[in-house]
Amino acid sequence: MKRAPGQVRIIGGKWRNTRLPVAGAEGLRPTSDRARETLFNWLQPVLPGARVLDLFAGSGALGLEALSRGAREALLVERDPRLAEVIVASIRRLDAGGQAHVLRADATALLQAPLHGRFDLVFLDPPFEAALWQPVLAALPPWLADTAWLYLESPVEAGIEPGAGWLPHREGRSREARHALYRRTADRAAA
Repeated sequence: MKRAPGQVRIIGGKWRNTRLPVAGAEGLRPTSDRARETLFNWLQPVLPGARVLDLFAGSGALGLEALSRGAREALLVERDPRLAEVIVASIRRLDAGGQAHVLRADATALLQAPLHGRFDLVFLDPPFEAALWQPVLAALPPWLADTAWLYLESPVEAGIEPGAGWLPHREGRSREARHALYRRTADRAAA
């Protein structure tokens, strides 16, 4: 289903209450303000200085919220050229070009390519109907810092889990989605 254009807002940090445009696109379903507020309250202790990978960036709200709250750098990956251009425009408006980088690419293909470095925090929120969680989770480990965090958003009934090497940290649910935060375990990082 194609979503109508709209806006989301950055909840906290230096760009608090800044509205970000959301282009209408098939499968685009930005994380709700309430879910983002909860998520970033959970993440606040780990955000300062973090390198963030926002796969399936869509509106860019997750990656830009992380920067607003103290992350050092964010790579926002979006394959839809129109959505990527809207994110680029938001980055320009925020004067965040030194911290935020948009890569127009398919996230699953990107993870097979040479690394862009290792990341402390990954947002994984693909279009639900594409069911891309497992291929992305399988390809993700080389991209992760030893103590990485993973935010995974999925349909409530899907039962998506990142598997061995991850400890559940916090979880929430809305009518439409399950919002789960995981911490990479030491034994997985050593593997």
